Amino acid sequence: MTPNRRALVVPDLKKMKRDGKPIVALTAYDATFARAMDDAGIDVILVGDSLGMVIQGHGTTLPVTLDHMVYHAAAVARGSRRAIRMVDLPFMSYATPADALASAARLLREGEAHIVKLEGGESRLDVVRALTREGVPVAGHLGLLPQSVLRLGGYTVQGRDSASAEALVEDAKHLEEAGAAVLILECIPAGLAERITQSISIPTIGIGAGLGCDGQVLVLTDMLGLSSKCPKFCKDFLEGATSISDALGCYVEAVRTRNFPRPEHAFG
Repeated sequence: MTPNRRALVVPDLKKMKRDGKPIVALTAYDATFARAMDDAGIDVILVGDSLGMVIQGHGTTLPVTLDHMVYHAAAVARGSRRAIRMVDLPFMSYATPADALASAARLLREGEAHIVKLEGGESRLDVVRALTREGVPVAGHLGLLPQSVLRLGGYTVQGRDSASAEALVEDAKHLEEAGAAVLILECIPAGLAERITQSISIPTIGIGAGLGCDGQVLVLTDMLGLSSKCPKFCKDFLEGATSISDALGCYVEAVRTRNFPRPEHAFG
């Protein structure tokens, strides 16, 4: 596959949704993997606070600081020239609009982020509005919220009952109205993710949310089979591949042709 070498920009994601072209996203934390993802044709590189678990060895994302995110975002930026770089605002760095503006400024200035991502719905609308007023592209994140793992009591599927499902649909609509440019949907039933995707005009990118989203994202170590246990929603793309570059290409092709995720990777 010969990927388009033009550098992508945030509005391209909405165009991809309109054109029915699946968005391919993957996490990265350094320049080497970022460069390999550019070469493979990855559309969105997510510099996730998952680095707390993947890189630092913590049990949650909560110990990750803004300094950590800036450092890894800048490393990814040095390796990537084509993909859109989405960077997580870490735990407690966006508790207020003022906090969020200061944190986002660092991620854009020092980390060369293109989009900042934050978790939550209704309670985050004032933060999303404040960021978008200042020209900061925002990605929302609904469903399983890793930064709320202590409150949730673990990494569990969300939105399985009618009340919580309806709340997620409304949160998605409100995030779009507040100015979010894209929405991550994590570990929710596939039917609910499809319904949310059809109810908003901004693109959705799913992880454990089934095939009905506008795109897919995985954690790099999961899709390379390096995690101690492969999550249900993931596939080991390195198995049967000849190299990491080959595995990245297989992932891109599988998402682009809607051969991933399969029904066995989704939640009902």
